[in-house]
Amino acid sequence: MPAWDLVIFDSDGVLVDSEVLANTVLGDLLTRAGRPTTLEQSMERFLGSSLARVRRLVESDGGPPLPPDFEADYETAVFAGFRAGLRAVPGVAGVIAGLDTDFCVASSGSHERIRLALTTVGLLAAFDGAVFSADDVERGKPAPDLFLHAAAARRARAERCVVIEDSPSGVAAARAAGMTVLAFARLTPAARLQAADAVFDDMAALPALLAAHAPA
Repeated sequence: MPAWDLVIFDSDGVLVDSEVLANTVLGDLLTRAGRPTTLEQSMERFLGSSLARVRRLVESDGGPPLPPDFEADYETAVFAGFRAGLRAVPGVAGVIAGLDTDFCVASSGSHERIRLALTTVGLLAAFDGAVFSADDVERGKPAPDLFLHAAAARRARAERCVVIEDSPSGVAAARAAGMTVLAFARLTPAARLQAADAVFDDMAALPALLAAHAPA
């Protein structure tokens, strides 16, 4: 039997190369709303966050609330960017094709965003029926709810799940869920992901890491 019950992939930055696009849009919208934010600042503070968490964090700084159409404007711009030329993370399609155990995607994005992203890069069929969104749970990352929900839906034991993440909030969520976490540091500085069981920066290394960290 496979050593892992379930391999859980984040979407943005792990399956699809979307982090720069999404955080550029986010920074621009926050700046237009009177909260000057660079791409680098957006990635440092909001990487891996749901839009609900972004709103909570920004409004906790004080000042007027974000515009009511902030989330809709963000998704409109990001979706247009996806359709214009989103690509899969190099090497990830081969990793997925080589898996001999159950796998799914669990992302902070909406279901519409996840499905559009995976459709655009040709990966949706691989994840058919195995797509989980922060919209499905009360608390998104860094709370463990999303990963625990995905595990329950796939009838997997948390201690036999491994999460592939690229954000500190995602690593924290996997840790809180009692799961193994392998952190992908292609864009995120490795130093911000040190709470993971292992950190890697090339998808070609993932199959060996999955084998090396497999439960007994």
